[in-house]
Amino acid sequence: MDVAAVLLDIYGRVPHLAEEALEGLDAGQLVERPAPGANTIAWLIWHLARVQDQQVADLLGTEQQWETGDWADRFGLTADASDNGYGHTPEQVGAVRPDGPAALLDYLGAVHDQTRQYLSGLTAEDLDRVIDEAWDPPVTLGVRLVSVADDCLQHAGQAAYIRGLVSR
Repeated sequence: MDVAAVLLDIYGRVPHLAEEALEGLDAGQLVERPAPGANTIAWLIWHLARVQDQQVADLLGTEQQWETGDWADRFGLTADASDNGYGHTPEQVGAVRPDGPAALLDYLGAVHDQTRQYLSGLTAEDLDRVIDEAWDPPVTLGVRLVSVADDCLQHAGQAAYIRGLVSR
């Protein structure tokens, strides 16, 4: 299996896991918190898509999907390209209010399409390219792609767990 196929497989799992976490939920359940101050399903899926969108757009040298569509309106947010949810307060988490599961899946779908296009052309040699020298050791493309996939999969799992709590 070549490197592109492996990366396409792992990143291809994210939308499916998000779909399972969102299936049959209404807008109220998306923003329900299992405990005060906890993340919501809406925030978790939005955040994983935002992180992937930012990182892949940066690698491509293009605008983020978040900047090119009406996504912010569908989430009740502003189109701030620097906001991916990292460090959000409970109030900011609560401000992510999609108009329904379709908004989350549509945005993640657009992000995934761009990610898939990027990944399909990668070779093993590409993964060794240093993309961020601000760290010690410097971050390679391979490390960044694994980190983003890991983050996305963790948040999709958290959303599935919260789904079990709010669906009771």
